[in-house]
Amino acid sequence: MIYVIDHEDSFTYNLIHLLEGFAPTYVSNYYDINWRQLERSEIIIFSPGPGNPSNYLETQKVYKKYKGKKKIVGICLGFQQILYAENAKIVPQKKIYHGYQSKVKALKVSALFKPNKVFLTGRYHSLKLKEPFNSSSLKISMRCVESNVAMAIEDTINNVYGFQFHPDSFLTVDGKFLIQKVLQF
Repeated sequence: MIYVIDHEDSFTYNLIHLLEGFAPTYVSNYYDINWRQLERSEIIIFSPGPGNPSNYLETQKVYKKYKGKKKIVGICLGFQQILYAENAKIVPQKKIYHGYQSKVKALKVSALFKPNKVFLTGRYHSLKLKEPFNSSSLKISMRCVESNVAMAIEDTINNVYGFQFHPDSFLTVDGKFLIQKVLQF
């Protein structure tokens, strides 16, 4: 079962419909976690949402409890929440990307995607990872071709993954493929 923590974003149910094609999916709001269902899940998804990762303390608790025990995947705000939990700084971007299609390239460190493979992705974010960012296990695995901003992360040791872009957006050409690779890795 996939457990989705909903951060009350308009894209959450687009993501849920995409995920339901792979496994039964349970959804709850970030402030109303069903810990029993969460314990039964195999995969935890942190949904997109408004604001800053520091606004979602319950999600941070979930990450810290299940990191290395269950697969965790973050989308947009969820991507930022994973990084924030790993002591990264999340900062405003100069250019805001809402409803913007970008080319994103897989890097050599990616265990999921062929190096230099380019994907067209839908972006909806005003925050980004401040770099440099160092982690012993979490690797930046995709970057925006235009701005070089971190667009995906992979931690194959702890089974943690994330996309700054929205695989569930119509602007993301291979969104189903991207989610499938993460869920089935």
